[in-house]
Amino acid sequence: DPYYRFNDVMYRWISLDNWTYSRTFKTPFDVRKWQRINLVFEGVDTVAHILINNVTLGTTDNMFNRYSFDITSVIKEVNFVEVRFLSAISYAAEQSRCHTAYSIPPACPPPVQKGECHANFIRKEQCSFGWDWGPSFPTQGIWKDVRIEAYNYYHLIYFSLTPFFVKSTQQWSLEIESIFDVVSSKPIAGLVTVNIPKLQTQQTYNVKLQPGEGSIVLLVNINKSSTVEAWWPNGHGKQTGYNVTTTFIMEAGYKIEKISKAYFRTVELVQEPIPGSPGLSFYFRINGRPIFIKGSNWIPADSFQDRVTYDKLWLLLKSAADANMNALRVWGGGVYEQDDFYDICDELGIMIWQDFMFACALYPTDQNYLESVRAEVSHQVRRLKSHPSIILWSGNNENEAAIASDWFSIPHADREVYVKDYVLLYVKNIREIVLAEDKSRPFVASSPTNGVESVKEGWISQNPYDTHYGDTHFYDYSSDCWNWTVYPKTRFASEYGFQSWPSFSTLEKVSSTEDWSYTSNFSLHRQHHENGNDQMLQQIGYHFKLPQTTDPIKKFKDTIYLTQVMQAQCTKTETEFYRSSQSEIINGEGHTMGALYWQLNDIWQAPSWASLEYGGKWKLLHYFAQHFFAPLLPVAYEDKGVLCIYGVSDLHTDHELTLKVTVHSWSSLEPVCTLAKDSVTVRAQSAVPIYKESINDLLERCRNCTRKSCVVTFYLVGEGGLRSPTNHHFLSSLKDAVGLEKAQLSAAVSQQDDVYVFDLQTTAVAPFVTLDVGSIKGRFSDNGFLMIEKKKVVVFYPWEPTSAEELEKSLTLTSLMDV
Repeated sequence: DPYYRFNDVMYRWISLDNWTYSRTFKTPFDVRKWQRINLVFEGVDTVAHILINNVTLGTTDNMFNRYSFDITSVIKEVNFVEVRFLSAISYAAEQSRCHTAYSIPPACPPPVQKGECHANFIRKEQCSFGWDWGPSFPTQGIWKDVRIEAYNYYHLIYFSLTPFFVKSTQQWSLEIESIFDVVSSKPIAGLVTVNIPKLQTQQTYNVKLQPGEGSIVLLVNINKSSTVEAWWPNGHGKQTGYNVTTTFIMEAGYKIEKISKAYFRTVELVQEPIPGSPGLSFYFRINGRPIFIKGSNWIPADSFQDRVTYDKLWLLLKSAADANMNALRVWGGGVYEQDDFYDICDELGIMIWQDFMFACALYPTDQNYLESVRAEVSHQVRRLKSHPSIILWSGNNENEAAIASDWFSIPHADREVYVKDYVLLYVKNIREIVLAEDKSRPFVASSPTNGVESVKEGWISQNPYDTHYGDTHFYDYSSDCWNWTVYPKTRFASEYGFQSWPSFSTLEKVSSTEDWSYTSNFSLHRQHHENGNDQMLQQIGYHFKLPQTTDPIKKFKDTIYLTQVMQAQCTKTETEFYRSSQSEIINGEGHTMGALYWQLNDIWQAPSWASLEYGGKWKLLHYFAQHFFAPLLPVAYEDKGVLCIYGVSDLHTDHELTLKVTVHSWSSLEPVCTLAKDSVTVRAQSAVPIYKESINDLLERCRNCTRKSCVVTFYLVGEGGLRSPTNHHFLSSLKDAVGLEKAQLSAAVSQQDDVYVFDLQTTAVAPFVTLDVGSIKGRFSDNGFLMIEKKKVVVFYPWEPTSAEELEKSLTLTSLMDV
C-alpha cells in the first residue's frame, strides 16, 4: 500500500523515473471501410509521446485535456501502441529552467509538506506534488478511458443541454448544442428531432453540418401548457430531471440517437448595494430564490484516481447531503472531477462551485502554455456545462490574494509583470472562453475575491479579504475558537477550518505499533502543516484538560478524541456565527450568505481539516455539521454577559414556534430549570434574534447554578412534528466545570430491519459522548453529543453487512471524563 507508513518517501523513485505503457492489439474491424479512425485519450497524466507501429502520433502535456490522434493511415490488422511518459518532476523542473525571463514562484513547497518543486509549470493535479494535507505522488499513466473511434461522414464529440428562463414570456427554453467532427468534404444536411415526452414537447429542425468542427445549436421552447418542475438544491425542493431524446438523421451517414436528462434551473450571483453597509452583497439566487450556501470544500478523494470508484464518490457525496449540505466547492488544486461526481451531485441537489485547476501559485503565460490551457478550459466547460449542480466557474484558488498580499515577496518594480500575466491567464483567456462557451452561469476570477470590486480595481483588489465584498478565506489557529468575535462578518465564507486527527481505526491500517503516539516519527511525518500538531494541543488546552493517562496507546487514542472534539466545537462555533449573520448588518458588516468549511474529505490517512476520514468514516465534525447545517436551528452566543439566541431558518415559510431553554447542572441528570417561550416567530430563510437574557439573571432564576456548574440547552418546536436539533451553550471552559463526574456508559445493540439500534444509558451527565465501532463501515444517526438524560437511542446505518454481535464487540464508548 503506497499509503503505508513512510511509503510516500520510499516510493519517490517511481515518479523520478520515465515509464512506458505498451501493448499489441488486433483491430476488430476492417480498416478500409472507414474514412476516419482516431485514437482517443480521455485523460493522459501527463507528459508523453504517443506512437503506433513506431510512428509518432503526437505528444501530450496536459492531464485535463482530451487528446484525439488521427491513425487512419497507420492502423493495421495487428498494431503496437506505446505511450512513452516523461517524469512529471523532471519535466516541471526543465520547464522552470527554460523560463529565463523571470521566475514564477513558488519554486518549491515548504519542507514540512515533503513535496516536489515547480508544480505550477505542469498542467497536472497541483496537489500531486504534495500539499498541507496530502502526500506527494506525482503519478504517470493513462488515467481515463482510451479508445478507437472509426466513422464516416461525421461523429458527435460534445453534446450539451442548457436551460434558460425567459422572464418576459414566463417560458423555459432549452439550448441543445452538438459539436461534430465532420470528415465529409462538403456540408451535410439533415433533420434533428428533439422529444421531451413528459413536457409534451417535440420539435424537428432542418440543419446543416459544415466540414471540420461542425456545430449545431438548437433552441427548444418548452410547451407552455406543461408545468416544468425546476431543479432545486438539497433542502429546497426536488431534483427533477426530464428525459430528452435527440435524434439526428442526416442525408449521409448513420442515425444518432442521444438520450439525456434535462434539468431546469437558473442561477444568478447577486452583487448589489446593501442599505446601511458599504460594499456589495455576494449571494446566489437559484430559480429566483436567494439560497444560503451550506457545505464544504472537496479535494481529490485519492492520490490514485483509478481508486476513486462510483461507490466511493456516492458514499462521500451522500454523507455531505445527509449532513444537510447543499453545496461543495471543487477546489482548484485537484482535478476536474469525473462525470459520475457531477451526476451524483445533480441527483442529490449538491450545488458545485467549480474552480479551474490553478492554486496558491503564479503561473507562466507563454504561448504553448496558454494554448494548452485554452484547450483544457474549452474541453472542461463543454464536458460539464449540462450539469445543473454547477452554479459557478471560478478562475483559481487564492492567486489574486497571493499577488495582493505579496505571498512571494515580489520586488515592487516587478509586480506589474505578474499582474499582467494574471489578467492574461484568468481574464483574457480563461474568462473569455467560459463566457463564449457558457452563458448560463456566473464566473469569478478567483477565490477569495472582491467580485465586481476586484474587476473595478483591475482584477487584483487591494484586499481580497475585505468583508464588504465577495468571499473570504479565514484561518486562525492561535485565538480561542470559542470566541466568535475573532471571525470575519463576511458576505460569504468560502474557506475556514481547524485540523483534527482521524480515528485510530483509520490510522491503524497504515501504521505499526511504534507509530501509535502523538509525537512518533510517523505522527510528525503525516502532519504536513507547519506546527499543526502543536496548534491542535494549544486549541484543546483553552477549554479541555489534556490526557492524564500514562498508558501510551490510551494517551494516543485520547488525544485523537480530543482533537476531534475540538475541531467539531470550533467549526460549529464559526459556522453558527456565519449562519446567524445572514439577516443583519452590524457596523456595516453582515448579510453572510454562505459557509463552506475546509474541508469535506481526505486524500489519505493523516491529520487534516476534513470532516470525513479517508474511507468515508464520519469524524465528530461531520456529525456536528448535520446539526449546525440543520434547516431549522437555534444558535446561541454571549455578548457582554448577555445570552442571545437566534432562530435560523432555511425553510420557505415563517413559523410560529416554541423555544425551550433548559439549564442543567453538571452533577445531575435532572434539569435545574426550564423556560418555554411561546409564539416565537422564526422568519423564512433568515436569522432573527428570538431570546435575550443576561447570564446573571438566568443563573439567579435557576438557583444553585454558577457558570462552572451548569450548562444551557435549547431547541425549537412547532406544529406537525417540526423540531430543531437540541443545541447547547457552555457557560465556562469544560476544564473548569464543577460537578462533572465520570459517567458509566453502556449500550445494548439490536437489529431492526436493515439498521441497528443502540440503546444508550448513562449514570451521569456526559459531554461529547462518542460511539466508535472501529473499522465496521457505516455511520450513526448522532454522535459526539451531550448526554443530559439517562437514556438515548442512536441508530447505526451500516454500509456493508454486519451483525449486532459484531457491533457490540467492536464498540467503544467515550465521553469527556474518560480522558
